[in-house]
Formats: sequence, structure tokens, C-alpha cells
Amino acid sequence: MATNDAPHGAESVPTEKKLDDLYALIDGISVAMFTTRRPDGQLVSRPMQTQDRNGAADFWFVTDAGDHKLDELEHDPHVNLAYYRDRTREWVSVSGTARISRDREQIRRLYKPDWKAWFADEGGERDGSPDDPRITLLLVDAESVVYMKSDTPRPVVLFEVMKGIVTGKQPDVGSIRVVSSGEMHGAR
Repeated sequence: MATNDAPHGAESVPTEKKLDDLYALIDGISVAMFTTRRPDGQLVSRPMQTQDRNGAADFWFVTDAGDHKLDELEHDPHVNLAYYRDRTREWVSVSGTARISRDREQIRRLYKPDWKAWFADEGGERDGSPDDPRITLLLVDAESVVYMKSDTPRPVVLFEVMKGIVTGKQPDVGSIRVVSSGEMHGAR
């Protein structure tokens, strides 16, 4: 049930349920549009695959040490992660701060063989292995999360959208939920 005083008309749901649904959504979408701010103030988004989450950060990503996004993050660590599932129209928006890590032990723990596809073998240490100096982690700590969860079957979602077009009223295709920084970090 939605509450009138909740931000964004958010549904009142216990924190544990909100977090379970949030992580299930992200696990099912996996690729986020990762938005940073360039030194000239312009926003830049690029697709990045969520690698993991654990107590050290809310979301982990892997990138190349020579990438421009690292310069952008050193200038301004504030980021937004946007996830969208077309089939159900569910979405997630995460606002937070990113940290750069070149911790080899953590890279070895998180390493997945498919990373080699993004780190071509250039010889020597630059071989796409966990010891490749190009492999860098981005750790994102969420400050706020807003998402829409839908348990509505797809035909009903399509009906609701069509009904909205005909009636001019916003379709009811899911519930909006807000997860605060305290809820995110209190759950660790």
C-alpha cells in the first residue's frame, strides 16, 4: 500500500523485503548505465556489468585502469546507476559515491574468467589475468535507492499501459520503493 508522505509515492515495505527485492531486480538485470560527471560538468553514462556486492561496498564493477571514467571519479566521486528491465518495466536508480581500488587480493577474489574478453592479451602482465595491472575495481556505496517492483503478469502490464493511453490516467504497473542510506548500510 502506498503512503502519501513517503517520497516518490513509495510503498511502505519492511527494509529486509525492500533489500531482497532490490538485489533480486539487480541480479536479474545485471547491466547498469553507470553515470559520472566530467570535469566540465557534463554527465556521461556507459553500460557496466555489476560484478558483486558485499560488506565493503554496495556494488562492485570492474574497469580498465586507463579509462576516462577514473579521471571523472577522481574529480567527482558522485555516481548514478540506472537499471531497467524492458519486459516488466521494472527499474532501479542508485545514487552514491564511487571509490577506485587496485587491491590485487580483492581483484583475485572477485575475478571471473570472462573478464579476459575485456582485457585483451597484450603480452607480459597485460594478459587479462587477475594480476593484469589494467584491472581496476570501482566500489559504489549507495546513498539512496529508488526502484519499481512489479509482480504483475506481463499481459496485465500491457493492459494497464493501454488503459492508460485510452483513459489518460497513469497505469498501475508496479510499486515504487525507496531505500535510504541508513537502510542500505544498516543491513550490512
